[in-house]
Amino acid sequence: MARSIPLFPLGSVVLPGQTLSLHVFEDRYRDLVAYLLTLPEAERRFGIVSIREGYEVGESGVQSIHRVGVEVVLTDVTGYDDGRYDLTVDALGRIRLDAGVTGESFMWGHVEDLDEPVGEGVDQAADRAHAVFDAYRTELNRFRLDAQVEELPGDPVDLSYLLASSAVLTLPDRQELLEADDAAERLRYYHHLMLTEIAAMRAVPSLPAVDVARTSWSPN
Repeated sequence: MARSIPLFPLGSVVLPGQTLSLHVFEDRYRDLVAYLLTLPEAERRFGIVSIREGYEVGESGVQSIHRVGVEVVLTDVTGYDDGRYDLTVDALGRIRLDAGVTGESFMWGHVEDLDEPVGEGVDQAADRAHAVFDAYRTELNRFRLDAQVEELPGDPVDLSYLLASSAVLTLPDRQELLEADDAAERLRYYHHLMLTEIAAMRAVPSLPAVDVARTSWSPN
């Protein structure tokens, strides 16, 4: 069933399970936070969608956005005298934007929740993703880095999102992982991306081309 929620376009892709810090200083996003603070804590939710064209800030602003994003819940907020805010949000489930509404100072969207099917061949995809993740961590250890993952979840949907958030990838790759039809497809694409990344890291005897993601992740 479609519903309307405020939207926060962002220059990066957020995945379900991640915890994210946001610094809010533009008037439109200050208005969004002010609106959220009028709601009960459990209802302080909004959507984050990645920007396809344009910028988070500036006069030109956002030109277009991707249709698939995530719903997040505001878990912590610090306000400053000049009107800025520091936010902490937890990413919940995926949403698909059916239509955007710009009547307010900040954007609203008509969205639908997306299901999280497991998909065919998920056990094999999970085993291969586990293996390539171990190989990736081995390469990171050569540079005294780590993926900062203590334990991998057994649920294939949670696993697919945790692994997808464990390495910094390009925005298009992260968006494709987010939009995958099911967990098995997401795990297979992650496996492909990591094989390419590991090959690049082994070929260049210096720091890896990408560092690991620094946003935390939680299945809640």
